Amino acid sequence: MKFGLIPGYYAAPVSTADYTTGLARAAEELGFESIWPVEHVVMPEEYESNYPYSPDGRMPIPDAAIPDPIIWNSFAAAQTTNLVLGTAMVILPQHNPLVYAKALASLDALSGGRAILGAGIGWLKEEAEAVGTDFSNRGKRTDEYIEAMRVLWRDRVASYDGEHVSFTNVKCSPHPVREGGIPIHIGGHSKAAARRAGRLGDGFLPLGGSISQLGALFKIAQDTATDVGRDPAAIELTYSGMMTHDMALEIEQAGAHRMLVASVDADLESAKRTLGEFSEQVIAKFGSA
Repeated sequence: MKFGLIPGYYAAPVSTADYTTGLARAAEELGFESIWPVEHVVMPEEYESNYPYSPDGRMPIPDAAIPDPIIWNSFAAAQTTNLVLGTAMVILPQHNPLVYAKALASLDALSGGRAILGAGIGWLKEEAEAVGTDFSNRGKRTDEYIEAMRVLWRDRVASYDGEHVSFTNVKCSPHPVREGGIPIHIGGHSKAAARRAGRLGDGFLPLGGSISQLGALFKIAQDTATDVGRDPAAIELTYSGMMTHDMALEIEQAGAHRMLVASVDADLESAKRTLGEFSEQVIAKFGSA
């Protein structure tokens, strides 16, 4: 099983160069396979939307600095050699798919093929409206955006004709390093997200809920993949959890290919110590690809 790290937005200075450099290098040196910054373009001062991953419906880091994940990953890429650069999660329907395909392919090319796009549809209506996007059709647009981006990454001269995105005979270069393009992992906690992972995803990153509940969602993803003629075994499963050996064992036994943990220390040296202990007590015993 592989291990990925989410930066410590709760307390740490994630937007600073020293912290980003130190955390990325430490993650690579300690055996983490990947690092996964999060995204919010803006955070409304007040919102009525329900945050689905906490009991009170409120996002726990409303005042934290949340750097753009592609730019943050570009900086981290320059400080490391092999660390995989994920996102957990980009709110894809808030982005122009052609512009974002170019940005991701540029990161992938410059990093030597290390990018993974973790993508979700978003939960915060007020943010979507501030960005100028339609919250009501974000699922359908996400599906089209994924399809369109794959075409741009695959074809030398690309065309796509959808309801929400359309282009004819365009070139988007550079292309990603890997022939199949940048892997796309679908995030979310709903059946719709699971079905999207089965139809379109290279991976599924269900968020929230118990391991058994998330396992049921992954079964939906696998069944959907089979229904549309895809290989369900090719969909990678990633769970997040606490930094304990028992949690890692539970996640591995549930069939996950990767476990994500979040750094929670307020300063870099404390984070290094905590991550070092996790590496020694867990990663070294499970192995990391």
